[in-house]
Amino acid sequence: MSLLKNKVAIITGASRGIGRAMALKFAQEGASVAFTDIRRDENMMSLESELLAMGVQAKGYESDASSFQHCEATVNEIISDFGQVDALINNAGITRDNLLLRMTEQDWDLVMNINLKSVFNMTKQVVRPMMKARSGSIVNISSVVGVFGNAGQGNYSASKAGIIGFTKSMAKEFGSRNIRCNAIAPGFIATAMTDKLTEETKAAFLANIPLNRLGSGDDVANAAVFLSSDLSTYVSGQVLSVCGALNT
Repeated sequence: MSLLKNKVAIITGASRGIGRAMALKFAQEGASVAFTDIRRDENMMSLESELLAMGVQAKGYESDASSFQHCEATVNEIISDFGQVDALINNAGITRDNLLLRMTEQDWDLVMNINLKSVFNMTKQVVRPMMKARSGSIVNISSVVGVFGNAGQGNYSASKAGIIGFTKSMAKEFGSRNIRCNAIAPGFIATAMTDKLTEETKAAFLANIPLNRLGSGDDVANAAVFLSSDLSTYVSGQVLSVCGALNT
C-alpha cells in the first residue's frame, strides 16, 4: 500500500519503541521520514539505515524536543532537506512516576517539558509551512491516563491531558486552513519496558483489557497512518483510543 506516498512526515522521539514502529510503518506506506531523538546513537543510526533500505528518503536528527530553539533549528533543517512537511507526529515522551508526596519538582518539570511543551514547540514550527500549503496533519501521542488519570502518574497524566486540550484547540484554530489535528491515546502497549514486568503484573493489566492482549507499536502506528493519510481528511479534533477497550 502507498497511503502516504509523496508525503513528508516528522516523527519525534522515534529511535525506539512506538516512535520507531511509526517510522517504519510510515516508510512502508511510502512516506519520506524525518525523525528526531535526544541523541544520535546506535538506535538512531540503525533506524535511519533501515528506513533508507526501504527506498524512501529518511534522516535522523539529534534534537531536544523540550527546547524551543532546538525545534526551530531542526524543523528549518528538515524543510531544507525534504522541501516540505505534510505530517507531524508528536511522540517524544518520558515517565517519572511517583506518588505526589514523593514527587520532586524536577520530576514534574521534566515530564511537562518533554511531554507537553515539546508538542507546542514542534507544532509552532510546522504550522506556517502547513498554512502556506493549505494542508497538513498533526498527530499528538497522548495516553488513556490523560483521559482517566492514574495514581502515581500525576505528572504524566497531566501532561497527556494537556496534549488533548491542545489538540482540540489547534483543530479549531487551523481547520480553516485545511490543517487537521488529532490525538492518539494508547493504552497498555508492549515495549522493552513492559517486557521487564513479571507475568503476575502483566496478568493484572490484562484482566482490565477486554481484548485480552497488550497493544503493539504497530497498533499505534496504524492509527497514526490513518490520521496522517487522506483517509481521514474529515477527521479533526478527535482522540482515538488504541487500548483494546480499556478506556470504554
